[in-house]
Amino acid sequence: MCVSKITPVNPADIVRPGGHYSHGTVANGFVFVSGQLPITPQGEKLVDASFAEQARQALQNVAAVLDACGSGIAHLVQVRVYVDGVDHWPEFDRIYAEWAGTHRPSRAVVPTGQLHYGLKVEVEAVALQMP
Repeated sequence: MCVSKITPVNPADIVRPGGHYSHGTVANGFVFVSGQLPITPQGEKLVDASFAEQARQALQNVAAVLDACGSGIAHLVQVRVYVDGVDHWPEFDRIYAEWAGTHRPSRAVVPTGQLHYGLKVEVEAVALQMP
């Protein structure tokens, strides 16, 4: 029987989860980041913001969860990005490249149509914990 410790993590510097989940979960040396929407640490949903501003906020939220879980951008293994339209792919790719730097984890960008609250982007990820 495999027994592992599973630790939920909800960083204090981003808004609390809006449902029955944790922003991050650490298990067996992996960090799982729940889908992060463009919501500020104060709880403002950036519905009227540009796609670029929404993408940057969602990625900032991912980085905050990674940090709180003892990981970071350089330890990302896989990233999933949901956008409300495929026309946002090129702009997201540019913003993501600035954010991720030279690190290139596996990634999927999925056009979905409307996202929660009418937002334009959501990002989830899997990373390794730092040793």
